[in-house]
Amino acid sequence: MVTAVLPLYFVLQLGFSPLQFGFLDGLYNGVTALVRLVGGHAADRGGRHKLVAGTGYALSALSRLGLLLAGGGAAGISAALAADRIGKGVRTAPRDALISLSSPPDALGRAFGVHRAMDTTGALLGPLAAFALLWATADAYDAVFVVSFCVGLLGVLLLVAFVPGRADPVGPVAVPAGPRVPLRSRIAEPLRDPAFRRIMLAAALLGAATIGDSFVYLLLQRQLDFAVRWFPLLPLGTAAVYLLLAVPAGRLGDRIGRRVPFLLGHAALLAAYLLLLTVSDGTVLLAGVLVLAGVFYAATDGVLMALAGPVLPAARQASGMALLQTGQALSRLLAAAGFGAAWTLWGSRAALAAAFIVLAAALAGAAALLPRTERRS
Repeated sequence: MVTAVLPLYFVLQLGFSPLQFGFLDGLYNGVTALVRLVGGHAADRGGRHKLVAGTGYALSALSRLGLLLAGGGAAGISAALAADRIGKGVRTAPRDALISLSSPPDALGRAFGVHRAMDTTGALLGPLAAFALLWATADAYDAVFVVSFCVGLLGVLLLVAFVPGRADPVGPVAVPAGPRVPLRSRIAEPLRDPAFRRIMLAAALLGAATIGDSFVYLLLQRQLDFAVRWFPLLPLGTAAVYLLLAVPAGRLGDRIGRRVPFLLGHAALLAAYLLLLTVSDGTVLLAGVLVLAGVFYAATDGVLMALAGPVLPAARQASGMALLQTGQALSRLLAAAGFGAAWTLWGSRAALAAAFIVLAAALAGAAALLPRTERRS
């Protein structure tokens, strides 16, 4: 819910420049880099995936109250966003490890697709609620933050009540033996596998060329010049397509190889950039960009985790996924800050043209890097 209105709140309500928003958007996604690694390692120790994930969800819920108390202060807003992203960083790898360890290797794409589809249901309802609140009361951002906190707290309670505390891995589990290994070496252990290194490098390369949907929505609003009350519905269109395609994309990856939908998803994002650069018809532009953004998320988010899962040993599932997600987070931090700076210096159109060229080059590089033969066990 809050995510749907943040770009509008920062740029139009608080008057942030593209450079300032790019920095905050990068912070929003990149501040999780170190805590992802710590969270993944903590979850792998003793199989405490549920405990660590629940802690992250609770911290994100509390951050909504931080946004409420911060008012318009940049320091308070930054702290609240950092808390939200830390919570996301702590929870994501343990949650994905639970999914990976609980699913057959040849059905991982479908399993992650089902989870992403359920997660996206919340992404559909959140913007609707935000839209209704903003429609009913002018500048009702405080109400959005309060309702978002209540929904987040309910999610934590559901996780505690219904999610099993420990996943039973499908298949044999290698139990580490020998002398105690330093923490840094244990966290970096997945990087010893050449296939995982190639996957991580490809994901980081593409992440550095992905400007993020917040900037895409801001570009749409500026080009189409629609009323700001409609802005929270933009993520709704993307989420609807994501919801419809997440499971089919996962199943397609299970059948023909997960690198294919992962690369096609980034090609869809490239096409969205091209539409923003070339199409003037409002209806075609709006529908095309939202559909392509939904295809991008459906074909990449869960599919990447399903691609990495079979490569990682069971005892290092959360740590390995945390490494992969950290690479993406740091890359997208650079992408957001770079695009914001380019927009401020050159204007939005030149910045978008540069983003298109960079993403095209990154897509070619990732296609060469990703393993063509995937492990299934």
